[in-house]
Amino acid sequence: MSNTELLPGHNHFISLATAQAMTARFRAEKENILAPAYRGQNILSICETFNRAPFDSVLAEEGCVGLRIYFGMEEDLKVKVIIVGVDADNKDILPSQSAQRSADDPDTGIIELGRPCPDFCPNPPL
Repeated sequence: MSNTELLPGHNHFISLATAQAMTARFRAEKENILAPAYRGQNILSICETFNRAPFDSVLAEEGCVGLRIYFGMEEDLKVKVIIVGVDADNKDILPSQSAQRSADDPDTGIIELGRPCPDFCPNPPL
């Protein structure tokens, strides 16, 4: 395993439409996810692991000064983080706003697809 790529083969990117669907689903379902019927299904990860390259790509977007993390939900109700760049005016930098990327490009400036724990678990110090 190299120092620059912890998760070989993972590009972490999702489309804008997928990110919007996941964050909307999270907002709609967040009060229900820990109801008794959902317990014990690993819906809430304790952490997610990402390669560095997608973050470098997002941080290199024109005007990007930081990152924003949203919470989204997959169709099986597992909660995921969705990361986007943010500009100096505290606005999300989205693919449709970037000349570098198309809004429908799956390798957009929106990061998700991390490896969750469980199953890809460190001995978590946090």
